[in-house]
Amino acid sequence: MQTNWKIGSLFGIPLFLDPLWFVILGLATLNFGVAYQEWGTVIAWSAGIVMALLLFGSVLLHELGHSLVARSQGIKVNSITLFLFGGIAAIEEESKTPGKAFQVAIAGPLVSIGLFCVLRLGVYVLPDTSPISVMVGDLARINLVVALFNLIPGLPLDGGQVLKAALWQVTGDRFQAVHWAARAGQILGYGAIALGFVVDFLTRELVIGLWIALLGWFGVRNANSYDRITTLQESLLKLLATNAMTRDFRVVDADQTLRAFADLYLLEANPSQVYFAASDGRYRGMVSIDDLRSIERSQWEIQTLHSIVHPLTEIPTVAESTSLAEVINKLDNEQLPRITVLSPASAVAGVIDRGDIVKVLAQTLSLRITDAEIKRIKEEGSYPPGLQLGIIAKSTTN
Repeated sequence: MQTNWKIGSLFGIPLFLDPLWFVILGLATLNFGVAYQEWGTVIAWSAGIVMALLLFGSVLLHELGHSLVARSQGIKVNSITLFLFGGIAAIEEESKTPGKAFQVAIAGPLVSIGLFCVLRLGVYVLPDTSPISVMVGDLARINLVVALFNLIPGLPLDGGQVLKAALWQVTGDRFQAVHWAARAGQILGYGAIALGFVVDFLTRELVIGLWIALLGWFGVRNANSYDRITTLQESLLKLLATNAMTRDFRVVDADQTLRAFADLYLLEANPSQVYFAASDGRYRGMVSIDDLRSIERSQWEIQTLHSIVHPLTEIPTVAESTSLAEVINKLDNEQLPRITVLSPASAVAGVIDRGDIVKVLAQTLSLRITDAEIKRIKEEGSYPPGLQLGIIAKSTTN
């Protein structure tokens, strides 16, 4: 369920606010407003809210840096969201090479460093004692801190993305690079949580310690997410159509009349949804019940299944050796309920639907998905809300 609020778009990229953003906006306003009290109450709190907004403007430009570089590589950017811990750009797929991945990763920190340099120059131009000069100087330092913080080498931070690109370049294995960069993020995150508690204990600065611990928790949570998604991507490439397909179909005689077919199979208590017609030891194609219903009943005694069969060359198929990632993409791109799997001899080896895919992934990765949920997926043709296989498969194969 989408809880973020859309506030507009920038360069065609939708901009969203997480409701928790207002929490950090209020804390930032309080921080700056208290710091500027020497200017008078009205000016101090006005400057506080302006600085809080400029802070998130800087974060927005940081994320825009990532987004525009990604778009220059032909990668779709779905949105930019400002939330409690800053901002995040929803980039649809991975860069094609380690070098391009590095470019996307470093773009955000470079924007922040560029803002720092420009704002520092502004400080030299403005009068030393003016409130504007102080605010510009503070904003410059904040951008430098944002850049340096994001360069910490662990996912989900930009430094983790840079580390991933470097490891990818060295090892030639993008998945292994993500696992190692995620592990670095997990270590740093747990370290931050421990540091937060130490700060609380030694300094009694509860707010600062809690904030450090929350940042650590956020880092661990997202590093774990990177690790899980990467494992899922690897599985989608390693598992093949033959691993997920089932024999949940019926083979019927293509020479029988439409009436005989209807009497034998359509009156069953639980008729099969998929029928393949065969004759002389060869598959002739798929039989669609809708095509049968379109034929006049008077013709059912005369015409055979040959008259309504869809040859295998004309229906959506994949080979047994096709990766699950490609199967998912084909199901989604062509909006299919299921797909036929062919053997090397071009015979029907099985069929696959979304439920079959989720089932084999659940078995392989020990996912907690019940048989009832698998049945629902088969009936509704949609993946569980927390398992966005369509998006993940697309990012895996692109």
